[in-house]
Amino acid sequence: MKIGVTTFAQNFSDWERHLAGDFGRPPKVSDSQIYDDELRLAELVEPLGFDSLWTVEHHFTPYTMVPRPAQFLAFMAGRTQRIDFGTMVLVLPWHDPVTIAEEISQLDNLLQGRRVTLGFGRGAGKVEFDGMRIPMGESRARFLESLEIVRRALREEQFSFEGEYFRIPPLSVRPRPRSADLLERMYCAWGSPETVEIAARAELGPLFIPQKSWQEIAGEMRMFNGYREEMGLPPHKPIVVCWAYCSESEQEARETTEQYMENYGRSAYLHYGFHDAKHFEQAGGYDHYAKAARQMSERSAGTVTGFSDTQVWGTPETCLEKLHNIRQTVGAGEFVGCFLFGALPVEKAENSMRLFADKVLPTVQADF
Repeated sequence: MKIGVTTFAQNFSDWERHLAGDFGRPPKVSDSQIYDDELRLAELVEPLGFDSLWTVEHHFTPYTMVPRPAQFLAFMAGRTQRIDFGTMVLVLPWHDPVTIAEEISQLDNLLQGRRVTLGFGRGAGKVEFDGMRIPMGESRARFLESLEIVRRALREEQFSFEGEYFRIPPLSVRPRPRSADLLERMYCAWGSPETVEIAARAELGPLFIPQKSWQEIAGEMRMFNGYREEMGLPPHKPIVVCWAYCSESEQEARETTEQYMENYGRSAYLHYGFHDAKHFEQAGGYDHYAKAARQMSERSAGTVTGFSDTQVWGTPETCLEKLHNIRQTVGAGEFVGCFLFGALPVEKAENSMRLFADKVLPTVQADF
C-alpha cells in the first residue's frame, strides 16, 4: 500500500494576534519560518522512502497557508525525482475553473510521467468564501459546474460551456495534459454526509480528512459504494489522511499528541467558525456543520477535545496497529500522514517522521 506525507504550513501560534487584529506587532513565529520548517520535512519525503507528497488549499488565516497547491507541488517536483503528488484539496467554488484546469495540466506536464492525484472540495470556511467574494450558499452548485468544466477542459481539445455561473466561449487549454488517465485520479473530500451522494454521482473517488470517527466514515463509505452500485460501478477504496506522531515512548507520544493534535483541532474550530452555527444555517447546505457547531457551543467556549483519538500516534507498533484498524474499518487504499501540526516543534516532527519511515513505512508498503 502506498503512503504519503502532507504539508499544511500552519502558524498556530499566531491565532491570538490574528483574532485580535493586532497586526501592529510581529507574530511569534513568522510565516517564512513556518515555510522553512515545512520545506525541511517536505524534502525528507523522497529520501525517507514515502510514495507521495500532498498539500491542502486554505486562505486568509493561520489555519493553513498554502493558497496555491499546484504552485507548491510544482516547486517540490523540481526538487525531487521519484515521488508522486496530490491535492487535498483544491476548492473549486473559489476559482475560475478554466484557471484550475490550466494549473492541473501544467503540473501534469512538469511531472514528466509522475502522477498527481486531484482531490477537490466545495469548502466550508466563511472567512474564505467572504474573502473570495463567493456566496457560501452557492458552493454545491458551483462545485458541480466547475467540476464539469475542469473535466471538459482536460478531456477535450476544444470546448465551450453555458451554465448558471460560467459562460465559456470555445477555447483550448494548453498545454494539453500529458497523462491519459488524469481524469481517473479525481477525488472528493467531504465533511458532511450530504455530500456522499453528490461525490458518488459525480464519479469521484473518496478522500477523507477525518472530522469524525472512523466508524462513521465506514458508514459513509457503505453509502458511497451503494450509490456506485446503483450506477453499475464497482466499489471504490478511499484515500485516508491521518495526523501522525511516532515515538519510542508511548507516554511521550500521548503527552505530545494531547497538546499538539488538540492544538490543530482548536485551529480548525477557529478557522471554520464553529463557535456560531448561524452562518452555516444561513448559507444553506451545511446542515452537518451547523449541527456540529451547535454541539460545540454547548461545551466551554473554544474547547476542542478528542481529535487525537482517531489519529495515528504511539510507538511504531502502536502506529502499525492503528493503521491496520483504520484500513480494516474503512477499506483504505492509500494513507497520507500529517507530521507537522499545531506548533509541534519541527525537530520533534522530524524525529517522528524518521522513526515512522524506519519502523512503520516498510511494513505498510509491503504487507498492507
